[in-house]
Parts: sequence; structure tokens; C-alpha cells
Amino acid sequence: MKAAPADQALLLELQELDTRIQRATQQLAKLPEQQELKAIAEGRDVLRMELAQRNGAVEDAQTELKRTETDVATVDARIARDTQRLQSSTSVKDIQGLEQELAALAKRKSDLEDIELAVMETVEERTAEVEKTRAGLADLEQRAATTQAALEKAQATLHGDQEAAVTARAGLEPRIPADLLALYEKQRARYGSGASLLQRGVSLAAGVALNASDMNTVRAAAPDDVLLCPESQAILVRTDESGI
Repeated sequence: MKAAPADQALLLELQELDTRIQRATQQLAKLPEQQELKAIAEGRDVLRMELAQRNGAVEDAQTELKRTETDVATVDARIARDTQRLQSSTSVKDIQGLEQELAALAKRKSDLEDIELAVMETVEERTAEVEKTRAGLADLEQRAATTQAALEKAQATLHGDQEAAVTARAGLEPRIPADLLALYEKQRARYGSGASLLQRGVSLAAGVALNASDMNTVRAAAPDDVLLCPESQAILVRTDESGI
């Protein structure tokens, strides 16, 4: 294939634009903010489960506290009743029985109040755990909002660069001969690079220096010959930098 050196040089601009488009596409798929948001979502799910469990534990403790308070109230009522009966009784036997019952009730009330105090401490501890978990969730929500904003900013920047490159590419394509453009697209689709600058004997697409035999082939070729890089299979573009 033949193509004017100036037309071949346009392929380097095209390749640069395609590289920008590809790089932006790859970066959009692997932005660190996306991974961070995923980790935050997983952490949030864990804390939400913990919060549900801890809320349940608080409710259980509050239920136990109410039951204990009811038991204390029942004992108080019996103490009040027996105290009133004791004050109005004239029977020695009844008085002795009431005094014994009041002593037992006092012991029962003391035990219940100890239980009540312990349950109240449990309620406080479990409530504190709930608040701590809620604070953790709030922190994750804030981190998620901050990270989401950073993600959207990064995406907007990359999309902008990508769109600019696509626009520039659309303007460049009509300037390249159709057969040369078709070969470029074919090589790029097959090998990843469509054009490679030969710079001081090195094919930049391959990143390696051409051997002596290949360089002799390049030197022997006419300026308008379209050559392929023996390493990358991209169109080898020769310029004043090529070191021929």
C-alpha cells in the first residue's frame, strides 16, 4: 500500500486520540471511588444488621425492666396493705404473721430493686451501643456522600476528555485516505495499536528497537510505502525522528 508521508503522520494523531479514549474508558471502569463506595456499602449493611440486633436487645432489656418495675409495684402494694392491716390488728397471732410477711416482702423488694438496678444498667449499656452504631452509620453516610461527589467529579473529567477526543477523532478521520484508515482500524482492532512512531530506531508501540535487518528494510522502503512494525504489527510511521 502507498500513502503520502503526511497522511501516514496523521495516523499518529489518530492513535493518540484512540489511546486517550481507551485510557478514559479503562479509568472510568476502575475508579478508586467506585471500590470505596462498594466497601462503604458493605460496611453499612453490616452496621444496619448490628443496629437491628442492638435495638432488639434494648427492647428486650426495657421489657425486662418494665416487668421488674411491675413486680416492685406489686410488692409495694402488698407491703402497704399488710402495714395497714398490722396497724389495725389486735390479734397477736395475726400481728406475728403480718410482721413475718412484711419482713419477707422487704427482702423480696430489696432483691427486686437490685435486679431493677442491674437491668437499668443493661438498658443504658445497650442504648449506648445503639447510639455508637448509629454514629458509625452516620459517619459512613457522610463518607459515602463525599466519595460519591468525588466519583462524579472524576467521571465528569474523564467523560469530558473522552468526548473531546471523540470529537477530535471525528474531525481527523476525513483527512485520512480511506484505505489507509481501514488498515489502521484493522491493525488496531487485531493488535491493540494501529500506528506506531519509529523514533531513533525504536517502535514506540512495541517499545523495542528494530534489529539491523528490519532497519535495512525500512531504509530501503520508499517514503510513501506503508510499513508494518514487525513487533507490534501497527503501521510504522517514519518521521525526521526515526533515525533512518
